[in-house]
Amino acid sequence: MSNVRFGDSSDGLVAYLSGEIDHHSAQQLRMEIDAQLQNALPRTLTLDFAGVSFMDSSGIGLILGRARRMSALDGRLVVQHPPRQIQKMLDLARVSYI
Repeated sequence: MSNVRFGDSSDGLVAYLSGEIDHHSAQQLRMEIDAQLQNALPRTLTLDFAGVSFMDSSGIGLILGRARRMSALDGRLVVQHPPRQIQKMLDLARVSYI
């Protein structure tokens, strides 16, 4: 099970993710994050992975989808604080939004 809470940064929105991100939880996270994006229309969306204990390929899809959405808003995506095992997965998938 995963959770997300939101905060503001100097130029946008921060989504603090926690728990496990798998197929089922990624779908819920997408809906929650996209709703916040629609309301806030931030210049930058930061996904903070510090609290994530597990992520499968659904998490990669979550990141790539939010990157596309931010690009459509003429914004940018930042991924921060991924735990080492998640950073390895991001490196293998050649995903870097920093």
